[in-house]
Amino acid sequence: MKYDVVIVGGGAAGSVLASRLAENANTSVLLLEAGSDYPNPDNLPDEIKLGNNRYAEAPDSEHNWALRGTITEEQGEIHVAQGKVIGGGSSINGQAMQRGLPEDFDSWSSLGNDEWSYTKVLPFFRKSEHDLDIRDDFHGTDGPMPVRRRQTGTWPDIQKAFHAACLEHGFSPTEDTNGPNPAGVGVAPSNNLDGMRMSAAMTYLGPMRHCLNLTVRGGVLVRKILIKDSKAVGVEAESGGEVFTIEADRVVLSAGAVKSPHLLMLSGIGPEDQLQQFGIPTVQKLPGVGQNLWNHLSSHVAFKVKDGVTLAGGPDGAHFSLHYTSQGSSEANDMLLRTNPVVDEREERVRGVRTKYVNGDVPPEQAGRISCTLGLPDGSGYVKLASTDPGVQPSFNYRYLQNPNDVKRVREGVRMAAAFLESDAYKDVVDFRINPTDDILASDDALDLWIRQNVGTARHVSGTCRMGPDSDPMAVVDQHCRVKGVQNLWVVDASIMPRVPRSGGAHATVLMIAERAVGWIAAS
Repeated sequence: MKYDVVIVGGGAAGSVLASRLAENANTSVLLLEAGSDYPNPDNLPDEIKLGNNRYAEAPDSEHNWALRGTITEEQGEIHVAQGKVIGGGSSINGQAMQRGLPEDFDSWSSLGNDEWSYTKVLPFFRKSEHDLDIRDDFHGTDGPMPVRRRQTGTWPDIQKAFHAACLEHGFSPTEDTNGPNPAGVGVAPSNNLDGMRMSAAMTYLGPMRHCLNLTVRGGVLVRKILIKDSKAVGVEAESGGEVFTIEADRVVLSAGAVKSPHLLMLSGIGPEDQLQQFGIPTVQKLPGVGQNLWNHLSSHVAFKVKDGVTLAGGPDGAHFSLHYTSQGSSEANDMLLRTNPVVDEREERVRGVRTKYVNGDVPPEQAGRISCTLGLPDGSGYVKLASTDPGVQPSFNYRYLQNPNDVKRVREGVRMAAAFLESDAYKDVVDFRINPTDDILASDDALDLWIRQNVGTARHVSGTCRMGPDSDPMAVVDQHCRVKGVQNLWVVDASIMPRVPRSGGAHATVLMIAERAVGWIAAS
């Protein structure tokens, strides 16, 4: 059977695209997902359904790709959990609904992508969300994805102290980190609703599954895109040991910022030297495929709490974050601080998956941490082919902390977090700081090494198929998400971001990207 549109990857972006395109009953849509599909929400495993369960990130879970990637030379390869299930990352994540900040999109626009300025993307953020707290021109109330700011429950002592320390150090409070003025300390927005992880599969795809023109298939691994005369005409896929082809008028890659460039290269689209190395005929030479890999790194200051101090709250307890501008930076709100238990109820079963725990001999239930996140890194990494076998993951390296400005800003952020712990706000909360020690904090070289040895990461991989004008030799897609030099082929996911959002989150921005691209694909 031939479809009007085949979407490769049933993650956040793919779920949005499939549901929106299927609204036109005359458009046949096929959504292919390598992981499991759960069409009946009653059959969702707890690790997908429950917001306080993070086991789907664990290396032995069937619901993530269990990739291996290099973080720093000191740490080498680590486990990287990318969603391998319908809903993708939105089915295994921590339910953060922090948008990119207005400055992010005006920056994208300044790079030659004028369709992505803040004023042009704002309607698509609004279209995606059902904000349960705020009704104004900056927030949507009719979209599929719920957004709430959990603060009606008990505030844990470490959250109270963090909020007070931010104010004590001269930062302002903000009521809305998703609004036009997000700087300062405020409650992090979430898409956790009544303890449930509200994934894109549940909120977008679920209500459209009855449509006769929408077909969803799990357990299907796409091996490559089929291209004839510089035009995408379908995909080669594998399921149950059988390899077959699927024809389509339009092909959209929404496989994420590791898998989308991987599929392009397997299909002969990418850096010519890599394609030649593996004997893949070059269909379209695009040197930017797999380059410009962005992600958020975090360094953690751990402390022992005094007896009786509460670390975690209930499902409605507040979680605060501080968006601030690093000293001397020309980029506003390029850094982020937040606090949480060393191991909270969401991470209990998957300790150490994304973060090294630096609590020493202190039991996790007696330790808290302040996390310093590099919101807008200057240094980027890469994804490269490792084999022509589609079942073999590509190699990738985040190349964290190889840019001097990144090193400087994280070092300053860690020291600021340590200074917070010395403030009056923490006097009844902190027993002592565990790590980094005073000796490490006192030396730039020692602190830089400690950070490289202990830095953690997020799942906000992006940038590897970045959008840009023809004047940008490393651009992979144009600003309408069309792959350069290949007709009827789009990439719509985090890989097209020119820079990772400085907000420290990516999920809400990925939903917006898909909402933004729907009209362009539908009109083609």
